[in-house]
Amino acid sequence: HRRFDYRPKSDPYCQARYTFCPTGSAIPIMKEKDVIEVYRLQAPVWEFKYGDLLGHLKIMHDAVGFKSSLTGKNYTMEWYELFQLGNCTFPHLRPGMDAPFWCNQGAACFYEGIDDAHWKENGTLVLVTTISGAMFNELAKWVKYDNETGIYYETWTVQASPDKQSVVWFDSYECSKFILRTYQKLADLGAVFGKVQTNYTSIILFSGEPIYLGNETSIFGPSGNKTLAAAIRDFYYPFKPHRTVGAFFVDLLKIIDRVILNHQFYLFYNLEYWFLPMKYPYLKIIYEEVPLPLGRKTSFGV
Repeated sequence: HRRFDYRPKSDPYCQARYTFCPTGSAIPIMKEKDVIEVYRLQAPVWEFKYGDLLGHLKIMHDAVGFKSSLTGKNYTMEWYELFQLGNCTFPHLRPGMDAPFWCNQGAACFYEGIDDAHWKENGTLVLVTTISGAMFNELAKWVKYDNETGIYYETWTVQASPDKQSVVWFDSYECSKFILRTYQKLADLGAVFGKVQTNYTSIILFSGEPIYLGNETSIFGPSGNKTLAAAIRDFYYPFKPHRTVGAFFVDLLKIIDRVILNHQFYLFYNLEYWFLPMKYPYLKIIYEEVPLPLGRKTSFGV
């Protein structure tokens, strides 16, 4: 997943149904000798609206919590889409614009408090390590860097097969990956994690070797490939939001025809387009363990 030099301003066309990080705050500077408890937080996606519904499908959202021993204050940190999942997964086809239009930024959100009921009721709230205030302050610097350079949400992991040793063509970049990066940074700083099982959700597409198609300019620009441009727009059209159930099922049949019967998928990744020759089982949602990282050997004396 490519890193960028800066985060661009969001286009006013991109609108979120639910405000991104509504109670967000700056990350505080902790006293160096403070002892900070670090918590693994996980709950079903959109639990505030659908309860445990997506939890039954193991579609989970991840976050990390902190508690200062000196002040007693709790904090939550997570990473998610600025304009909801659908906008990050599929583009808008805007009138008068040849190229698909993407609202696919993601970002970190930090705010005071941990909503115990939200994480405990259908998910997880468990202590994974303790760190010093000095380590927390170093983590805060890394979060700022990570947030300013890793700016685009990517829903899909793309693999060659369901085999665990399979080639991963493209890796996702979403909430769980941010938490995994955070844990790894804490381990690099010297944190020692407890023996806690940690599972994460991945939505995987299965494909033969991807074919590079080009970027927005080379495909949709004045000298672009008009046939390819039309094929990409045609592919994304059925994924638009639907106003009626009937329209949804009509477009669902089109999606099944393209992806499963004709083995076609167009992926937008790092601002470039790729063709995926899809293969069985086409799509799978997995909930697999990714162990907590091991700290440096020197960390055990910290």
